[in-house]
Amino acid sequence: MTLNESIPLLVVLSSLVPGLIIFGLAEERSTLRIVLNLLGAVIKFALVIWMLWGVYNGQHYELRIALLTDLELVLRAGPLALLFVILSSVLWLVTTVYAIGYLENSPFRSRFFSFFSLCVTATVGVALSGNMITFLLFYELLTLATYPLIVHRGTEQARKAGQTYLIYTIFGGALLLLGTVWLYTLTGTLEFTPRGFVSQLDPSHYPALIMIFILLIGGLGVKAALFPLHGWLPQAMVAPAPVSALLHAVAVVKAGAFGIVRVVYEVFGVEFASSLGVTTPLAILAAFTIIFGSLRALFQDDLKRRLAFSTISQVSYITLGVAIAGPIATIGGVVHLVHQGLMKITLFFCAGNLAETLGIHKVSEMNGVGRRMPWTMAAFTIGAFGMIGAPPVAGFISKWYLGLGALDADQGWVIFVLAGSSLLNAAYFLPILHTAWFKQPPEHWHAEHDFGRHETALALLIPPIITALLALGAGLLASVAVSPLEWAKIIAAREFYQP
Repeated sequence: MTLNESIPLLVVLSSLVPGLIIFGLAEERSTLRIVLNLLGAVIKFALVIWMLWGVYNGQHYELRIALLTDLELVLRAGPLALLFVILSSVLWLVTTVYAIGYLENSPFRSRFFSFFSLCVTATVGVALSGNMITFLLFYELLTLATYPLIVHRGTEQARKAGQTYLIYTIFGGALLLLGTVWLYTLTGTLEFTPRGFVSQLDPSHYPALIMIFILLIGGLGVKAALFPLHGWLPQAMVAPAPVSALLHAVAVVKAGAFGIVRVVYEVFGVEFASSLGVTTPLAILAAFTIIFGSLRALFQDDLKRRLAFSTISQVSYITLGVAIAGPIATIGGVVHLVHQGLMKITLFFCAGNLAETLGIHKVSEMNGVGRRMPWTMAAFTIGAFGMIGAPPVAGFISKWYLGLGALDADQGWVIFVLAGSSLLNAAYFLPILHTAWFKQPPEHWHAEHDFGRHETALALLIPPIITALLALGAGLLASVAVSPLEWAKIIAAREFYQP
């Protein structure tokens, strides 16, 4: 095995091995548990940076392991894979720090961090998958690894949320498996290929390909929370804040959206998918989900539920961008994988801080909280303005390219969807900011914890500040060569729209 073959495997193992070790640790071994978590996260980040530099300079990182006679486990680090992997590795490191602070003195920490590491392992495996069978294996591992995190608190509400999650995701997995097997019987291959691999089939197979597309998108749409497959996501908000942040910004929801990108561009090819007539219905479904999620968020008083419905809306921007079927919209959709992750994880970190420090769970309880927790609410404000699409935060860049791409592809109706969504985003985020910054705070908070001269524990405060600054930097420095936007342009040029 050469060095370039081993690095993708090492990226996967850097979270898998610590997770397996942590599972056997006693609860009191907190120092060793913290060291293993942070060491794995740092090693993964270093390896990803190595691959990122190598791919940028033309290096090829790929590992193939035979599963059956005609099927292989393939890990490949292409530009699209690395965009998702770098997001996962950065946010895993930050979320690990946050989770250590959040779960301090809580029970079952070894179990939590073990499945937490397995969840990231599955996410990275999804990102690095070089064919549909590898993708499917890691995608289903992600389902199994996430369930214990959702039910971690052990309450009746948590168990019901976990049951709902399993029903939805197992159903989605069955659709994905059926579509994958059917695809293999028609093509004899499952290898992800720039511009797809199904366009050479005889036209007599086109009706079957349309059905396969529906099955694959249906299976992926569960985790991507496309309407009407979104019902599990708001219920999963009973999980601890680090899990909510992971679900919405890095792992489950993003794995579904990332899978849709791969199916449209590297299984079918966007031009061929458009010729089959499947991209326009997908774009309409994504647009409906965007407006639906925003409308539902508008009427939620529970802060995490409001953010959950916001995620349903925001993640569908990615699907909308790829379904518009144009290079500029593709850039907007793909870069939103990163931008939405940075902004949404910031918001969930801040929501967790409010709950842990002051016992605040509802928007109606946030009167004047900006005066008590100014750094937390400053980070929240940056994330909220980014979600609205206000410059110079990263969300503006995503919406700008989606709008330009829609006009370039003669899909002018998308502009009204983007504008309507932004207005709805403002309608459910600005009242939160007004309540937090301008209303009179209560004399005593419901369940205040004293952290001395800091507004909350530093392990809880530093992560949202970092991610908020990253979201701001991704907007301000969008034209810099190493920005997510420039990398998305490389992806569009190298993988999706090759001459």
